[in-house]
Amino acid sequence: MRKVLTHLSFYVLIAIVAGILFGIYAPAKAIQLESISKWFISIIKWFTLPIIFLTVSLGIASMGDLKKVGRIGVRSLLYFEIVSTLSLAIGVLVALWLQPGNINKAGLQIQDPSKYTKSTEFNLVSIIAQNINLQILLAAIFVGFALNYFPKRDKYIHHLGQLTHIVFTGLKYVMYLAPIAAFGGMAFAIGKYGLKTIIPLGKLMGTMYLTMALFIFVILGLILKYYQLSIFKLLAHIKEELLIVFGTSSSEPAMPSLMNKLEKMGCSKSVVGLVVPTGYSFNLDGTSIYLSMAVIFIAQIYNVHLSTTELVTMILILMLTSKGAAGVTGSGFIVLASTLASMQKIPIEGLAFLLGIDKFMSEARAITNIIGNSVATIVIAKMEGETIHQIQAEKNLN
Repeated sequence: MRKVLTHLSFYVLIAIVAGILFGIYAPAKAIQLESISKWFISIIKWFTLPIIFLTVSLGIASMGDLKKVGRIGVRSLLYFEIVSTLSLAIGVLVALWLQPGNINKAGLQIQDPSKYTKSTEFNLVSIIAQNINLQILLAAIFVGFALNYFPKRDKYIHHLGQLTHIVFTGLKYVMYLAPIAAFGGMAFAIGKYGLKTIIPLGKLMGTMYLTMALFIFVILGLILKYYQLSIFKLLAHIKEELLIVFGTSSSEPAMPSLMNKLEKMGCSKSVVGLVVPTGYSFNLDGTSIYLSMAVIFIAQIYNVHLSTTELVTMILILMLTSKGAAGVTGSGFIVLASTLASMQKIPIEGLAFLLGIDKFMSEARAITNIIGNSVATIVIAKMEGETIHQIQAEKNLN
């Protein structure tokens, strides 16, 4: 019992349950708690940016072998593309099978989607311009390469290592505020939208959660099993991060501590530093599943039949547009709007049916994203010949 009480995850879980109850029984007051969760996320972002910069630049500079940097980058992007495309296809197949949009739309809650449909242009330039994480990542890569040509490279690497330690130590203490943030975030979501919002679109939510569970335990589970690792042990290893993501509906607060835990598992600093930050923008498995299922859902709501060719075209479009669905507010709906506009067959106005329950699906997306990036990092580390001590890492953290 004493062991449980010393875990941050225990208090985050208690806070989530308390937040749900508070949102149900005191919705007016619960809505006012949104700022608590936003405040916590904004603080974490202040840590995330220097951690991305320090970890990536330190990782590249420490390697000394620029060919290895290029190899890790190519392997990462190739893995991201294969798994992301697979997640898009799974979303389409399950949606076609279970048909979540085959319901009476007359009773569905409709909200105004115009702010997302006004502009459907979402290109690489706009993604980089609006995504500060990507900007920091590119700057860190440049600095990491440049340090390899400095005459006193070891001295700079030592200083970067010291700075990294200081930042992670500060983050450790900030994370003690996670239960408060989880309480505020969950209370706000339930208080504002209410559980009754879920009922009309329960089939879509159930289908979404089922699909993501299948993707995690079957697809990602098999990938890890190939390397003789267990998806269940990985989930136990990062349980605190998963609960924080669930409580705040965002994967960003968990990124710094996730990177730290992956290093403790045996993934090198260079692999973690390159794969995790890049994955947060280009390896969004949960978001990919959501986007493909959302398009099929809207098509089914309007009784729009999509041919095999049109389904393949949709997946190809989402392969490109989904890469910008991180770090930009409302980007998921902008991606959906641009995809629907490109297809010119499904009404963009169908987004109105998704706005009311998006908050309740964001947890599943964020959790799947963070698990997907954890698996990606482990896979790239194994490809690099690194030894992953999954069970030992668990013991060290308990």
